[in-house]
Amino acid sequence: MRRFRLALTGVLLLAAVPAVAHAQVFLASKPHPGFEIGPLFVRATVTPELGVVPIDVTWSVSVPANRTVGDLEQDVTLLWPGGLVHDGKAPRDPALAKYASDHGFKVVDGGRVDMFAIDQFGPPGHRRQPIAAGAAFVTFVRESETLGPSAPGTLIRIPWDHRVVNRAFLMRISMKVKDIIKPKSGTWIEHTLWGNRYRITLSFGEVRQRAIFPLYLENRDRVIRLSEDPAQMMVDFAENERLKIDEMAPGSARRVPSETRKKTDTVSVFLDRSEGLTPQTLAVQFGYFSGLQSWAPVLIPLAIFAAGNVGGVLLRTLAERLSKRWAGRVGFWRRREEEVTRETGVVLDRETLARIIPGTTTYQQVLDLCGRTVEERQTLNEPERRTLIYRGKRIVPGRRRVAGLLATVTHWDVEDHETEIIVERDIVRDVKAHVRRARLLEPAGAVP
Repeated sequence: MRRFRLALTGVLLLAAVPAVAHAQVFLASKPHPGFEIGPLFVRATVTPELGVVPIDVTWSVSVPANRTVGDLEQDVTLLWPGGLVHDGKAPRDPALAKYASDHGFKVVDGGRVDMFAIDQFGPPGHRRQPIAAGAAFVTFVRESETLGPSAPGTLIRIPWDHRVVNRAFLMRISMKVKDIIKPKSGTWIEHTLWGNRYRITLSFGEVRQRAIFPLYLENRDRVIRLSEDPAQMMVDFAENERLKIDEMAPGSARRVPSETRKKTDTVSVFLDRSEGLTPQTLAVQFGYFSGLQSWAPVLIPLAIFAAGNVGGVLLRTLAERLSKRWAGRVGFWRRREEEVTRETGVVLDRETLARIIPGTTTYQQVLDLCGRTVEERQTLNEPERRTLIYRGKRIVPGRRRVAGLLATVTHWDVEDHETEIIVERDIVRDVKAHVRRARLLEPAGAVP
């Protein structure tokens, strides 16, 4: 019953907090370790390929003045949430695999990671001294009928080395992890113009993951605390000339050029030992842009300017063609007697022509009656005789109802009117009217 309550407490605690990316906790082999970890440096290296991320964990041990090295000698275990990438040549450690299986975990991978002793005062090229056996690890998952399999967790057993207490040496394990870089969602315009954005997160003291929380709960009296020596989490970004960092968290994180690597920027944050096992994170949102994307601030205004000029001409041409093709094609249904008739020029109807009486109507009366938009012809042989010509066009669309009040134009009835009025000595002598009718199926000849 007590184990059930502890497990239930762990599940509820894990469900109440958000998932945090990779972290680490050091565990001693014996309860209440009499030493501390420090200094500590956790360094991840990111390249534009954004694949497997190499991570180096470098540390030393701080021994109290009242303790001896013989009392402290023991293996150290590193809890790492997440799986590791390795060449698969080294076999799994049977003791580690049995430990994970006995605690109800399913072992999915295992092998060894490289381990080194770094001589701070050694000659160049010989400061990194490999430890042949390396550090054994097993990767496991926690299965559940209700929650399903958990994210993987890893146990890394670090063998004790006498150089760990030597202040001239630092110990280091080098491993490769995957899925630590997560893509950031965005619109296709953002991805096209500014490139993809990613987020990498490192953390220390994070034990809430389902795979490692039970192990922490059982071994919390073996957690090795940080000493007062410097402790940092760092992310190195290669090829900084193509790098764009949008955000860094927490606010105390800083970005500086790398002291040892060319074209590399380092984002780092110091760990606060007073926080205990409160999770401390370093999160960076970044992206690598291509050569073309680096010219985006220049190319985008030029493209907009070109599109405004070239596109404006194309749109205007297209609009004119569509207007000519569809002008008057679609409209509202009207009865024949309500049909709208369009006229251009001067169209003289029968009533107007009936008021022009040859031999009586004068030239001035014709202008007052028919208007002054007229073509006038006169010959030199007959200066007192002239001909007034009125021209006009009448267009009547023929509509067909499609649905409800919506109608389409099927044809246009076009009438060309021409009226000749012969005037001699300012008196009308004759009137001639000509009407030419046609039916058009295209609006080009019908629309004036």
